[in-house]
Amino acid sequence: MAQAEISFIGGGNMARSLIGGLLADGLAADSIRVAEPDATRRHALIADFGIHAVENNVQAAQDADVVVLAVKPQIMRKVADELAATIGDGSVLVLSIAAGLRARDLTRWLGPDAAVVRAMPNTPSLVRAGATGLFANSNVTDDQRSLAESLMRAVGLTCWTHDEQQLDAVTAVSGSGPAYFFLLMEMIESAGVELGLNPETARLLTIETALGAARMALESEHDPQTLRRLVTSPGGTTEAAINSLEDADIRALLKRAVTAAATRADELGQQLGEQ
Repeated sequence: MAQAEISFIGGGNMARSLIGGLLADGLAADSIRVAEPDATRRHALIADFGIHAVENNVQAAQDADVVVLAVKPQIMRKVADELAATIGDGSVLVLSIAAGLRARDLTRWLGPDAAVVRAMPNTPSLVRAGATGLFANSNVTDDQRSLAESLMRAVGLTCWTHDEQQLDAVTAVSGSGPAYFFLLMEMIESAGVELGLNPETARLLTIETALGAARMALESEHDPQTLRRLVTSPGGTTEAAINSLEDADIRALLKRAVTAAATRADELGQQLGEQ
């Protein structure tokens, strides 16, 4: 990405992942600052990445082009109040990766001119295979949108939503989504062991199959429905398995699960905004 001064407020796992991705993309280490109150974490950030790390939030945010808010949602109001005079005038892009916290609430706390992009990354971002939904408030310029997208692309793909409410769906599909696949892998692995495979073999087969299926879906010209049909021979083993899942109404069950996640995301957003 183009050289920009980027400050992180909070130096946890997601911030570390983004910093690693940005450095790999060619951003200079001296263009990155982090505010982290924990001394052990600060020293680790300096040692691991060669960046600047300080204790004070305002000091880190001064003269930044982008300020990434990477603190827990529960303390965001306090952080926003502290930073409002420094980053609330619209000249600085404020990129929040705090789960559930609405852009409109951040704008209310930082000031009406604040340029806020809300990002919903997922945990595979930690291995630079993430998927991030983005929403920008009306103060964000085209250049700032490009900057936000470039930053989040350092850890995976990005997609924009035009309605912030759609980020609840993003949360349900990709934010919570890795857990759905982990659960499915867990169940397949367990079934393999019950059928006689040793645990290590069952795990390796399950993980490699999940990886291969994802790669096929990503690289194929066919959609997942077509790919499923292509590997489901009439009267064969796969058809027997699929029929069993369909008989259990797995589609309705999964729809209920994803809808429950979206509903909970909306509830949490409302609760966090009441701070």
